[in-house]
Amino acid sequence: MAGSSPDIDIAIIGAGPYGLSAAAHLREAGIEARIFGKPMEFWADKMPAGMLLRSPRPASTISDPRSKFTLEAYESANNITPAQRTSLETFVGYGKWFVQQIGSELDQRNIGTVKKENSTFKLVLEDGAQLTARCVVVAAGVGNFRRTPATYAKLSEKACSHCYDGRKLVGLGKRVAIIGAGQSALECAALLGEAGAEVEVIARIPMLRWIGMHPKLHRLGPISKMLYSKHDIGPIGISRLVAYPNMLYHFPLGWRDRIRTRAVRSAGAPWLIPRLGNAKITTGRNIVSVTEIGDEVKLVLDDGSERRVDHVLLGTGYSVDITKYRFLATDLIQAIEQFNGYPKVRRGLLSSVPGLHFLGAPAARSFGPLLNFVTGTEFASNELVSNLSRKLN
Repeated sequence: MAGSSPDIDIAIIGAGPYGLSAAAHLREAGIEARIFGKPMEFWADKMPAGMLLRSPRPASTISDPRSKFTLEAYESANNITPAQRTSLETFVGYGKWFVQQIGSELDQRNIGTVKKENSTFKLVLEDGAQLTARCVVVAAGVGNFRRTPATYAKLSEKACSHCYDGRKLVGLGKRVAIIGAGQSALECAALLGEAGAEVEVIARIPMLRWIGMHPKLHRLGPISKMLYSKHDIGPIGISRLVAYPNMLYHFPLGWRDRIRTRAVRSAGAPWLIPRLGNAKITTGRNIVSVTEIGDEVKLVLDDGSERRVDHVLLGTGYSVDITKYRFLATDLIQAIEQFNGYPKVRRGLLSSVPGLHFLGAPAARSFGPLLNFVTGTEFASNELVSNLSRKLN
């Protein structure tokens, strides 16, 4: 490399499952990386207390190259009795334990700005410190991508919040309307109902969907393995396609989008059904207007009916848009080839900017919905290491 050497080879932005897994795999390959960010910050600070992971236990392990630091290993080391459904508290603790085991350098400061300067990247940290890196791996998660429909944009924070805001559910009010039909919306409805709130779930789809409603198909031995992958993402057939991201990469974009949309459409885990007994469920309806009136919010539905509630909680998920990563400098964003907010990434999860990689959900439109889930850390880390090993060694 011409000129002075960079301060570090690899800067990983984000200390969630993808960033931690990438660091573990890189270290095993003899490539030193520095992780920036607070471990598991999004999970610890933005997810509702009391939630359970929707993913099954085998798909909730953060990948490391020797499979030493599994969820089960964490539970065993900390005398935690394994549960059928992993709690948020256990998963956050697992991630923090994982970073202690891998021995990678961790800098808990956030990155303020990333710029491309010739063949290296300049990073300005939140405290003004500066350093250079040969490559940057963006593993910053989906916290910046919360989807807030325009209908609710003018409501105050007191009147409206998103499931990913990290607000305490207790204290939102006695009457809460939850917008959405996915896992986050339905689990928040269950938690609020169990805390004594009057809850109504309002969804556009004609009826709620539930995943895993054909358990017998998962108990057919070798036949089940032909129908479903170990990742357990999507229905029969699609589950197998999702397990081969490098194959999906070669599908036409329209096909990839249909597969991704079908695999991650709004749905809830069936174990939520008995917990929603006290919630009112309204499906097949749109909200046409919302008005904040004093301490209340008035919602008008498309059938002309009205609701008066203390708070509106949005379970509307997220939409990937890397322009919302405020640490990416404007000229760097403009240099990244995109399709509707997703970066176009190729093998190695490498963007059109040399040395800039995207892990997790931003890579899902190129390599499929496996990258939306913790279980995708194995594929993403192996891809990254393969690319960087050729480049740096």
